[in-house]
Amino acid sequence: QVQLAESGGGLVQPGGSLRLSCVASGFTFSSYAMSWYRQAPGKEREWVEVIGYTGASIRYLDSVKGRFTISRDNTKNTMYLQMNSLKVDDTAVYYCKGPGDSWGQGTQVTVSS
Repeated sequence: QVQLAESGGGLVQPGGSLRLSCVASGFTFSSYAMSWYRQAPGKEREWVEVIGYTGASIRYLDSVKGRFTISRDNTKNTMYLQMNSLKVDDTAVYYCKGPGDSWGQGTQVTVSS
């Protein structure tokens, strides 16, 4: 079955950087678009960025433009989210989404001084 495992979250100061990873298994990773979502406390889950199966970013949330970069390595069945210039408002649980309704367990990102 589809399995997605995020890692790389943590506590960082405003302006700092983190790189999230999502390791996928149970499907042909290179054939599917993948997404990052996030859910802040008390808010609905929102999509952050989507990457096509070839590695091109399809769309992204305006608030992360120029700060977040999505990428993937199809040889490693892994998707990444490089997050730079982090802001307090980026604090959330970040989720990896695969085909259908498949989700990872999430990784907490906390931006705080």
